[in-house]
Amino acid sequence: MRFSLGARVATTATALGTALGAFASMGTATAAVAVPNGEWAPFTRCPVDAPAMLAADGLARTPQCVVSTSPNGSIKLGKTTVTTGRTNLQIGVIQNSDGTSSVVAPAGGALIADSATVPGGLLGLMCPSNIPAVTAICEQLSNSSLNKITATVESVGAPYDFNQTAGILTDEPIVALPVRIHLENPFLGSKCYIGSAAKPIVLRPENRQFPEFGMSFFRGDGTVADDGEMSRINLTGATQNDSSFAVPGASGCGLGLFGLIDAAVNAKTGLPSAAGNNSLTLNNAQTHLAGLNAPGTVAPDAGKHLSRNWHSAVE
Repeated sequence: MRFSLGARVATTATALGTALGAFASMGTATAAVAVPNGEWAPFTRCPVDAPAMLAADGLARTPQCVVSTSPNGSIKLGKTTVTTGRTNLQIGVIQNSDGTSSVVAPAGGALIADSATVPGGLLGLMCPSNIPAVTAICEQLSNSSLNKITATVESVGAPYDFNQTAGILTDEPIVALPVRIHLENPFLGSKCYIGSAAKPIVLRPENRQFPEFGMSFFRGDGTVADDGEMSRINLTGATQNDSSFAVPGASGCGLGLFGLIDAAVNAKTGLPSAAGNNSLTLNNAQTHLAGLNAPGTVAPDAGKHLSRNWHSAVE
């Protein structure tokens, strides 16, 4: 029983690990949250109380928690490459009996990550320029703290096209992740984005190598136990990459300059950029997946059972 469950959970964890690492390529740090006990420790934000998770019966729908982290990586958009820092993404997954999967994000957002700094700042992003209004801004930026730009990746829709089998393979897309990138600097205003809900950047990450596999069993409160009702899959050390995505041009940048800064940013960075000219790399991805060993034995309340277990490790 455990062997078959472990194989199924491992497949899901591998797939989601790649997807999660890609989605968390850049971001913004948020306040610390409570750390659950024992084997639950990485799952600080699993959406166990989301309606879809609670409704999972353990037969037709099986609920699981997933977290994926990466210490660093890089993302190339057109002519600009940004080094990324620590990332952490957490979601719930519902495995359906027909072989499909559904993704559930935490209510406060799935992504927590260090902010990424754009190399060269605003000077590097849009200067020099042959647009007089932009040139005037460029002249003010030399040796100025106003030059710094931070970039934050934001979800603009639910993941889709999840392929569970691809999670145990290499060089095959696992999931589609629609995102946009928020560029922040006083001269850019508050609505400067690369990508949008209508025209997102769609990441389709792939494994570049097989991750190392480990598994543990534990009780509902997180205590390690060979006869525990919970299991945790650990997948570590994989490099993840996607170079298939296209990047639209920047929009909404600049304070009342009627698209002039949009044009300057796009011209300097080479946006829009067609698929094949962009790439995402996440180093040393660490992925963990937790689920009930025998969800059918607590049907139709598997989701509620998972929620109670997680809360028992937190409270």
